[in-house]
Amino acid sequence: MLILNGKPLAYDRAFTDASGIQYPANWLRLSSLSEKQAIGISEVSDEPSYDQQFYWGPSNPKQLNDEPAVDENGKELGYTQTGLKTLWSGKQNDIASSTLATSDWRVIKAKETSTDVPADWVTYRAAVRTACNTRQAEIAACTTVEQLKELFYGSAEVVKTKEQQKTDADGKGVVDEDGKAVMETVNVTEEKQLLDADGKGVVEPDKITNDKGEEVDNPKAGEPVTQTVNVMIANPGLATAWPTQPA
Repeated sequence: MLILNGKPLAYDRAFTDASGIQYPANWLRLSSLSEKQAIGISEVSDEPSYDQQFYWGPSNPKQLNDEPAVDENGKELGYTQTGLKTLWSGKQNDIASSTLATSDWRVIKAKETSTDVPADWVTYRAAVRTACNTRQAEIAACTTVEQLKELFYGSAEVVKTKEQQKTDADGKGVVDEDGKAVMETVNVTEEKQLLDADGKGVVEPDKITNDKGEEVDNPKAGEPVTQTVNVMIANPGLATAWPTQPA
């Protein structure tokens, strides 16, 4: 972030310095660091970003559970301050209600005409209620704000991990002073064949160049060229998905 006279500057926007000199919109992009510094511009680190739904500021999470409200001296004020889990649980009710509302007319029609609601819609509406209850249970099970955020905004896939004993430089298992194995979490990897731009598997060429610069037969000709990659799995920390509406 660029700062001039205590105020941030935006790229591609004209500005005026303390002496009243005006600079065009492209000046910041075309000028060098020394030229910027010469007119009093300094560069500072951007403030860390954070999700205002879950945090008051960087590394400052909002209240997770319902708790008694207190004053600056810790004295209870006689009412409960609602936490994130209650707020997000209530949102699930709202989502379920609005989702069911789009097919309420089917239920009303069936009742008024003494007919049956189509079976797929009966199943769907029941699934919406089940999903709502399940999502609320998942919210209730969260013990940190990070877990709660992951429920709704986590990546679809995450790297698979496993616990294994640490090893030293000689490859021997590390133990603590009580003789217990010291464990660590590591990524699970696998070997996969490289693909070219057309999505076809890459194989070793028939010929290679040796250390003398001579072209010789490749003893591995035709074998797949592989690379080590992390094993990806469906994110187990995501909330249960809402059901898909019948066609």
